[in-house]
Amino acid sequence: MPVHNAIAELAPKMTEWRHHLHRHPEIGFDCHETAAFIVARLREMGITEIHEGIAQSGIVAIIEGQAEGPTVGLRADMDALPIEEATGAPYASTVPGRMHACGHDGHTTMLLGAAGYLAQTRRFAGRVALIFQPAEESAGGAGVMVREGIMERFDIAQVYALHNAPYLPEGMIAISPGAVMAAVDTAWVNVTGRGGHGAHPEATADPIAAGMAMAQAFQSIVARNRRGTDDLVISVTQFHAGSADNIIPDKAWFCATVRSFDPAVQEMVQKRMAEIVAGHAAAYGVEAVLDYDVGYPATINDPARAAFVAEVAAEVAGPGAVLPSAPTMGAEDFSYMLQARPGAYLFLGAGREGGSPAAGLHHPAFDFNDAVAPLGASLLARLAERALPVA
Repeated sequence: MPVHNAIAELAPKMTEWRHHLHRHPEIGFDCHETAAFIVARLREMGITEIHEGIAQSGIVAIIEGQAEGPTVGLRADMDALPIEEATGAPYASTVPGRMHACGHDGHTTMLLGAAGYLAQTRRFAGRVALIFQPAEESAGGAGVMVREGIMERFDIAQVYALHNAPYLPEGMIAISPGAVMAAVDTAWVNVTGRGGHGAHPEATADPIAAGMAMAQAFQSIVARNRRGTDDLVISVTQFHAGSADNIIPDKAWFCATVRSFDPAVQEMVQKRMAEIVAGHAAAYGVEAVLDYDVGYPATINDPARAAFVAEVAAEVAGPGAVLPSAPTMGAEDFSYMLQARPGAYLFLGAGREGGSPAAGLHHPAFDFNDAVAPLGASLLARLAERALPVA
């Protein structure tokens, strides 16, 4: 099954849907207008079992097959980013300071395209659960949906998702077993000292000097505490202090993002950061508090499910269009769903042919490539059909 005729015929409608979603971006869990649009389209397709309000604005819709069988989940994220759009597209965001800069409008459109085909043909035994998820970019909407019980409530046995990849050639599909994307944690450090005149630092306990020393020492964790075979990134991304050129302030704070794949590495980083903060606070005569926020876990593909996806992708896009995906230090909350059920996460090449390189994800000039939507919809639909064969 390359791009199915029924899905190819849907392509103009899919582009129309995607452009509507792009004009009306919503952020975090507040994706209620997006959800209403999706529900309207699902009802037009004849899908009647639609469960709304999961994780505030999330949706799970069920398509019944021709016979009894297990349930396969297909997930798309719906939320946008707090970025001012700079595409100049005629369908650009109508909401100041918000845009679909990661292609979630395209992901939603592809799942709607797959839904239209599956609802029409129903060539599978079991059920397909269409999962439309809010808050991927911010608060881990996938984790909230899992905690609210969607896997048990809808008896989902396996689950799949894809992400557009503008850095891959159009139509290429990348999939690998094991680690796909990193776990992401955030370390916040608040330093309290004793301020004073910049001309008399000896009378102060300088929180800036202490905080800078802590931030620099964090880099030694990567250089001296990790094993050479471990993947780990620590980046200090903010440092805030002071109000004037001649005043040493009372307080300073900074934060760092931590990316890793191994829970043991996460534990080591948290321990070392606590030791560094405490030791430097004592050395500089200040008080310091580390707030270590454990975020999304690593996205780990089930080996058997990843092999299955590669097989189906070769069928849909051609054997030469499937390649292994390299682990990336980006993060993805689909990891929570993969912790709950076996499945796989794949990347769909969306790089445009010719012209200047497309803007990357999370860039104000990024725009989803509508040409790949029929392929993505076909792939999602075929994954469901192959996972739920009719006897």
